[in-house]
Amino acid sequence: MKKYVIGLDYGTDSVRAVLIDTENGAELATSVSYYQRWKEGKFCQPEQNQFRQHPLDHIEGLQKTISDVVKESGVTPESIVSICIDTTGSSPLPVNKDGVALALTPGFEENPNAMMVLWKDHTSINEAEEINNVARNWGGEDYTWFVGGIYSSEWFWAKILHINRVDENVKNAAYSWMEHCDYITFLLSDNQDLKTFKRSRCAAGHKAMWHESWDGLPSKEFFGRLDPSLAELRERLYDKTYTSDEVAGNLNQEWAEKLGLTTHTVIAVGTFDAHSGAVGAKVEENTLIRIMGTSTCDIMVAPNEIIQDKTVKGICGQVSGSVIPGLMGLEAGQSAFGDLLAWYKDILMWPTQNILMNSEVIDENQKQLLKEEIEQNLIRNLTLEAEKIPLSESVPIALDWINGRRTPDADQELKAAISNLSLGTKAPHIFKALVNAICFGAKKIVDRFEDEGVKIKKVIGIGGVARKSPFIMQTLANVLNMPIVVAASDQAPALGAAIYAAVAAGIYPNVQEASQKMGSGFEAEYFPQAEQVEKYADLMSQYQILADFTEHAIKSKKKLIINSL
Repeated sequence: MKKYVIGLDYGTDSVRAVLIDTENGAELATSVSYYQRWKEGKFCQPEQNQFRQHPLDHIEGLQKTISDVVKESGVTPESIVSICIDTTGSSPLPVNKDGVALALTPGFEENPNAMMVLWKDHTSINEAEEINNVARNWGGEDYTWFVGGIYSSEWFWAKILHINRVDENVKNAAYSWMEHCDYITFLLSDNQDLKTFKRSRCAAGHKAMWHESWDGLPSKEFFGRLDPSLAELRERLYDKTYTSDEVAGNLNQEWAEKLGLTTHTVIAVGTFDAHSGAVGAKVEENTLIRIMGTSTCDIMVAPNEIIQDKTVKGICGQVSGSVIPGLMGLEAGQSAFGDLLAWYKDILMWPTQNILMNSEVIDENQKQLLKEEIEQNLIRNLTLEAEKIPLSESVPIALDWINGRRTPDADQELKAAISNLSLGTKAPHIFKALVNAICFGAKKIVDRFEDEGVKIKKVIGIGGVARKSPFIMQTLANVLNMPIVVAASDQAPALGAAIYAAVAAGIYPNVQEASQKMGSGFEAEYFPQAEQVEKYADLMSQYQILADFTEHAIKSKKKLIINSL
């Protein structure tokens, strides 16, 4: 009997399921479900950097997408041997003693603090700074050592500490907290004991300061220096973690019936989307995988014996087994990539939304048709015009920190900036500057890896931006001065999750072999253009001048003003 696996990939806006043939990685069926409450803007306050998601969006999407691929593929339920879940991260949510999401319990249904705190939520900047101060000065182990030396407001403990301080009810009702990838895995698994449930090595190592050298999570004493509530929570969490080639449990009876599957289906340990995306793209040593969507994650693997206790400063952690068991997984990334261009699109759409749609000159049908036409063509037309602008022409210099800086050296307080504007600056000039900015941000990450002794010989791009924008990919190749290949799969993270699932089910002996058999091929390659490389190097130096000024001069002045008030 042929055997199939399902990769379930939770992105920022939607969840997608793919049903994969374990023999060759062929995709038999796929289904996408958009989060309805998130789409309506519920529970978010962007002006305060608050981004929350209701677990019902995820649960409804889970049921729809997996049921769809089971029906569409026509394969027998018995032949679907395993499921693995990947999600964004760090995206933790509070649960009660039974592992039920707090937002699904009476009294918390509409409370954003009881929901999943999405990766891009930056309400905990102060708490992250406090964690860093205590880690460096408390006299014990510096628990930020293996997460680049800086703990980020995008991560697990900072978010929990913030919620505990602003919402007493949630603090008292939350028995535990779970990363999104652990929560969905727990929901499906027949192991419903929070104490023995297998938590993700990937999530714990990169976002929760878990490490083998201190036998698990940071100590209760360390957390006590921050807040008694964290010390108490530490007692209700875990010490061991597991890689995603391992079995978390079998599909429980309730969800087997909902999904049209059997309880023989294995549920693999969960993981993060970027790390599974790297597996889907056949990651190897000295290869940088760039997962390019709303933000980016940059993933590499290296032999444990080469990295050993050496730390790569300012990245998002180095965790043995977080990508491929037996190898060190290294993570970096940008807090905004596609998001920077989406922000610019929203600005340019303002007249359409607020003037055109309220016009009395044309009827409602014409308004809607015009709005749709503008939305569909805006980025494409900006791209066409930006491509025509020679680098010899005056183009603004922009920073990519529209959502803070993830790496190198996390600092979510940093803001974006644009310089070199003139009366000759048009919309395509600014668009080109923003594309340059996200590529310059990528170059800073590559430089940091290489400065720290991690050599990069190959770059692979995956995700929507990599496949849909030759302009961005060619710019990136010129800025990095490296060839870049693009993975052919539309669903590399889901494919990577399916590869983990195949190993957990015993179809393949290890992730490397499964990845080579089932992983994505490549559809395009971009080479540096010699005449452009030097010009981009000059623009990169201007980017660095603006970055230094923004980070040091403006930030220092801002602190002086705040301290004087």
